Amino acid sequence: MDKLPKCQANYAPLSPVTFLERAAAVYADQPSVLYEGTAYTWKQTYERCRRLASSLRALNVSKNDVVSVLAPNVPALYEMHFAVPMAGAVLNTINTRLDAPKVASILKHAEAKAFFVDYQYVPLADAALEILAAESIRPPLLFSIDDVDSPKGVKFGKADYEHLVARGDPSQPPAAVTDEWDSIALNYTSGTTSEPKGVVYSHRGAYLSTLSLLLQWEVKMSPVYLWTLPMFHCNGWTFTWGVAARGGANVCLRSPAAADIYAAIAAHGVTHMCCAPIIFNILLEAPRKLPHPVHVLTGGAPPPAALLEKVEWLNFRVTHAYGLTEATGPALVCEWHAKWDLLPSHEKARLKARQGVGVVSLADADVKDPKTMASVPRDGASVGEIVLRGSSIMKGYYKNTSDTAAAFRDGWFLTGDVGVIHRDGYIEIKDRAKDVIISGGENISSVEVEAVLYKHPMVVEAAVVAMPHPKWGESPCAFVVLKKEYYREEGGFAIREEDIISYCRNNLSGFMVPKKVVFMEELPKTSTGKIQKFLLRELARGTCDGSSRVETQVEQVLAMSRL
Repeated sequence: MDKLPKCQANYAPLSPVTFLERAAAVYADQPSVLYEGTAYTWKQTYERCRRLASSLRALNVSKNDVVSVLAPNVPALYEMHFAVPMAGAVLNTINTRLDAPKVASILKHAEAKAFFVDYQYVPLADAALEILAAESIRPPLLFSIDDVDSPKGVKFGKADYEHLVARGDPSQPPAAVTDEWDSIALNYTSGTTSEPKGVVYSHRGAYLSTLSLLLQWEVKMSPVYLWTLPMFHCNGWTFTWGVAARGGANVCLRSPAAADIYAAIAAHGVTHMCCAPIIFNILLEAPRKLPHPVHVLTGGAPPPAALLEKVEWLNFRVTHAYGLTEATGPALVCEWHAKWDLLPSHEKARLKARQGVGVVSLADADVKDPKTMASVPRDGASVGEIVLRGSSIMKGYYKNTSDTAAAFRDGWFLTGDVGVIHRDGYIEIKDRAKDVIISGGENISSVEVEAVLYKHPMVVEAAVVAMPHPKWGESPCAFVVLKKEYYREEGGFAIREEDIISYCRNNLSGFMVPKKVVFMEELPKTSTGKIQKFLLRELARGTCDGSSRVETQVEQVLAMSRL
């Protein structure tokens, strides 16, 4: 048995780039990318990617060089998920809602060889480049991405994206992947609890994660996939590569406005989309019953059961997943059992809100006591840290050996998320480790308090964080966004703080009831819809200093979030 070696006939390195070559052969004339009035077939997309890869290599972009891109969900960003690794380089998609110092720090840390910028974000890129210049850091090669459907003529950098595509040689073979452990992408964490870190994916991990999600979500041939999830978030949870694997159509949107989402669903017969729960709130602002079911994979903050019920009524078929950048996107998925269809709607929503079981590409997932690394009882009540291991876990943090070592312990990746595991093996997240509120020695799950707040008929969004308390050490502080009809024209709200507290007292144990409620017009979020609780914690620390100070801080926090 040991005398049968690997050879080219029986072994090929795994890479999601191979999905594109197959799509071009199998689905050649089927639509690949749809954007406004622009449409490409898989044959055309493959040729465009080969051309761009050729142009990049002509610019001396090669193995392990980082190519950064700052763009919304447009065709160019989709193509770069294939073209950059086809040049042998590593793709770095940058969060478009970051401020100039953060963008500059990513370009500096990644040592980007080339930087592509959509016309919409040229001012942001210019500001970031000025910061690099002030530090005497040599800038990367600069290229603009104009709107392919209606060019704006914005000038930036060395050349335009379409110019590089046009001048590339499609007959030049792409760079071969000789080792599936080679890096394919560099993604920076969203920084909900700390400063962003550079997470490195391998070709192998990206390939397996892609196939795993397609299997788990039961994606059939030729889906129509709507890009409401930013491609810069974990490479669109790997569906950038996954849609090619199934020969589907990518419907690109610059921004996920409710009207544009509903219009795209109607115009293209959308079958699948991914999003954070914040998109549900956008859709519910102008709800429309869909003529056909649309499958939605959602992650990020655990969606409240009440919210899931409302969305399901619109004909969205929601599957809940759990993941993080370090796990190449979704790592757990709430795999549905047919017998659950017979349950009452509120019970189905409760089950769907669980994060679920490990995806196929994971070797294992568990909930452990972080001190002893012993598994917690499967009783749905014993709390521990969610841990993962498998080929879809990151290679590590780029240029950060200490954090990489801290993240891997005893053969597991420590997620930093607190959860429980039920008798059926389904995991349910309870909180980020840093978001657990310890009040008088009692652990309070902010997620549980938020779930109660979401059931209030006037509340559309809620977030709960720790607030300093002179007696208990910490106590819950709730930040609440009301439905629009409950804001008075003359200012103020149709409900009082004490009303929310009284409601919580009727639905929660006494020690879990928020001691303070702050009404906000919006909550600070990352671009992917994750609530930035570290900003709210800062705000909660100032709640004892007077309401005028709080109102000022609210504006400052939201200003930071919008950058």
